[in-house]
Amino acid sequence: MYLLQASGNSIGISNVLILGTIGMFIMAITLVSVVVFHQRRVIRFNKQLQKMEEERQQMLLKASINFQEEERQRIAADLHDDAGPLLATARLYLNENLIHQEPSVQLQSIFSAKQIIDDSIQLIRNISHSLMPPTLKNFGLESAIKDLFEKINGSGVINASVRFHDNRERLAEDQELLMFRVIQELVTNIMKHSGAGFIHLTQNVQGNFSYFRIHHDGKGILQDEYERLNIESKGLGLKNIESRMKVLKGRIFFDIDSTETYYKVTLEIPRIPRKN
Repeated sequence: MYLLQASGNSIGISNVLILGTIGMFIMAITLVSVVVFHQRRVIRFNKQLQKMEEERQQMLLKASINFQEEERQRIAADLHDDAGPLLATARLYLNENLIHQEPSVQLQSIFSAKQIIDDSIQLIRNISHSLMPPTLKNFGLESAIKDLFEKINGSGVINASVRFHDNRERLAEDQELLMFRVIQELVTNIMKHSGAGFIHLTQNVQGNFSYFRIHHDGKGILQDEYERLNIESKGLGLKNIESRMKVLKGRIFFDIDSTETYYKVTLEIPRIPRKN
């Protein structure tokens, strides 16, 4: 009787051990499955992020190429539509039959041709200035931005002001031109879309970085919206800004001050001193 009872207890303990082992095995399989499933989700998510980043880079590259192509087409159109006819007209005044004309007619033709050539020179100079503003080239980024803001302020539409705190050394020529175009694009967007009453730009240097901050009291955007618009928008404005900041190896931030009275755009770029 005792042996039967002991045998029954042993069988019961064995069953418990077997069931416990099976339960732990199932739990282990479940845990491994959960971990594997989670890792697969993480891998898929990372692949999606990588794909989105690649698409974003492609969009920025396309925007940069489109912008350059538009610039080329605009210059070609200006030269073809304006400079071309002017020079062709000047050529008519200076044709080979001019030497057979009366002196008074010759003088009048030469004078008219000179006026047309002067107009052509001015037109080409204007095209050149649109590519590289003379104030920027000769006097630097601070002077070019102040000149831009003075023209905006002179329009009477918006109160515009600038203050540079540290600009003892000029940036590299390419940096100055790219920064000027970024600031020009941002200011244009603010004037067109925000309804601001004032716009103020400040500049300062911290370590090896230059910071440009644009403040305005109009309707602005925050960083999340900027990143969303940069992906979804078909316009080239924001994409041109992003592509130029990428070339500059800089960063751009959109936020609002703690009192929510004005919006702020911060541009951060590494300083590359101009080579003498």
